[in-house]
Amino acid sequence: MKFISVNQHSPAVDFQQALLQGIAPDGGLYVPESIPVLSDGILNQLTSQNLHQLAIEIASQYITEIPKTDLEKIIKKALNFPIPLITLEDNLFLLELFHGPTLAFKDVGARFMAQVLSYFLTREKQQLAIITATSGDTGSAVAHGFFNVPGIKVFILYPANKITALQEQQMVTLGDNIYPVAVNGTFDDCQRMIKATLGDQILNKNHLITTANSINLGRLIPQIIYHAWAVSQLLQKNIAHNSLPLLVVPSGNFGNIVAAVYAKRMGIPIGHFVAATNANDVVPNYFASGQFNPRPSVTTISNAMDVGNPSNMARLQYLYENNLKKLQQDMTAIAISDDETIKEIQRVYHEKNKIIDPHTAVGVAAARKTQQANIPTIVAATAHPAKFPEVIKRALGFDMPLPPELSSLLNKSKQNHHIISNDYSTWRELFAAIY
Repeated sequence: MKFISVNQHSPAVDFQQALLQGIAPDGGLYVPESIPVLSDGILNQLTSQNLHQLAIEIASQYITEIPKTDLEKIIKKALNFPIPLITLEDNLFLLELFHGPTLAFKDVGARFMAQVLSYFLTREKQQLAIITATSGDTGSAVAHGFFNVPGIKVFILYPANKITALQEQQMVTLGDNIYPVAVNGTFDDCQRMIKATLGDQILNKNHLITTANSINLGRLIPQIIYHAWAVSQLLQKNIAHNSLPLLVVPSGNFGNIVAAVYAKRMGIPIGHFVAATNANDVVPNYFASGQFNPRPSVTTISNAMDVGNPSNMARLQYLYENNLKKLQQDMTAIAISDDETIKEIQRVYHEKNKIIDPHTAVGVAAARKTQQANIPTIVAATAHPAKFPEVIKRALGFDMPLPPELSSLLNKSKQNHHIISNDYSTWRELFAAIY
């Protein structure tokens, strides 16, 4: 399997090269030359395979330079927690992606990427810097996924005072090889600085640098797995046999929904997609107007989705040949306000006695606006609600008890922590001094 740039001005590379480079030399994101289609034999076994079996079949289609036996070990170590599909109500299901160590869906991609990188670095005896921008959950997932992994230093840039205290504590209390950097700016500033670093020829000449953001294939491929696993579980419930399910994905940088499209292209029986955003509605506006106009992100209560220029739109547009009409045939994009998000948290709690986080609430609210009778709908439940205590208290009027994974963080001190301006030269100087 070879991977090419969406800009189509860089040579094709294998998975290891794409993983280590992060982005192509021409500045484009890597995509597979062609999307592999699962065999009828594998697709016919969707009702009987477990998560690890399905994961191995999907990952091995893209990662051909790791023997299948080694890939199986990587998957079992990375995906060592359940990803259940639960019933919220008739024909509405939640894919709970938050049972990993940082209680967010990004544990899947971060842990998988850490294990694959460790495999390659050990084999090649190399040192590596991981640089990542986060608007919330990516940073903590990456920090925990790569914590104490030999040969890797991790730099996490996040907008100062724009993520929750718990999200910050998950990143800044680890120490060792983890270096959290608070940036006085927005997530888009952080993302811009990461891209500039990857394109900095002098830095990259002297250091091996890649990113663990969703622009990296190492994050994207494992996300394909859980969308396929969602449908597999639905089939096991004997619900989806007569109608293809609708997949609703809370979307910020749009890597998660791109992975869902890949799952469908691989042959997983999926119908329509819904990309659910918050007030950062650049993509819904693009669907409505035909003009893609990125703008600075605005702060919302679903902060991990506060992205004004989604990087993975380049992959999405490439998948649909930059043809908006083709994209619209397969996908709906809808924006949900903070007020609607709060109301959805309240509704689910009062009607179903279940607490959902604000990002999942965006997805459920969007599902209600797009759901059709007798078509099963799956919403990606992206984070544990306890990670957003302020929002839950605002919506429901009480403090949600913290699970041990979070309560243990409250009194820990910050380590390897830095605060900088949103100027690239300031960040570059800090990076060079540490690495």
